[in-house]
Amino acid sequence: MSTPRAGRPRSSSLETLAEAACELFLEQGFDATSIADIAQRAGVSRSSFFNYASSKSGLLWAGFDARLDELPDALAGSDGTSDPAAALLTVFADLAPDALALTVANAAAMGIEADLERESAIRLVRIAAAVALALRAAGRDPMAADVAGSAYAGAVMTALRHWSLAGPGKRPLRVYLERALSLDWGDA
Repeated sequence: MSTPRAGRPRSSSLETLAEAACELFLEQGFDATSIADIAQRAGVSRSSFFNYASSKSGLLWAGFDARLDELPDALAGSDGTSDPAAALLTVFADLAPDALALTVANAAAMGIEADLERESAIRLVRIAAAVALALRAAGRDPMAADVAGSAYAGAVMTALRHWSLAGPGKRPLRVYLERALSLDWGDA
């Protein structure tokens, strides 16, 4: 029988840190908030912060990034073929409202617009690369795979933004993802 680990469970500490970060960003702004401030508000040591995230931004993106890490396996599929829309829905559709959604909805008040744009671009590129790699592995033309990967990634990030701005608790992210992934661009 193993002995339980002392301290808060990892997920509750991560949530506590993210909640503390959001509160502080709203109170004093993203740039004026230090990692030490967040750790103090959350009731953990500064060094403990780095057990959960590598940066202030990383803390906000932790839930999304955990899902993103699952994407290559979801894209591989059991038969070696790839359906990017189905894989993206499998990975992201049930993402719960969290600190990231709160941050997107309150970016101006938190003074985090530039950081949010930079961090969103990093995730967009990661999604695009994973989708393109899977499509190339399934035999698609490399340029077509890259373009499709970028389009799918744009759909995910756009759905995330619209879901957050609409109030993420009102409707599940799945609704926005399904719409973004099925849009007929002729309507644009």
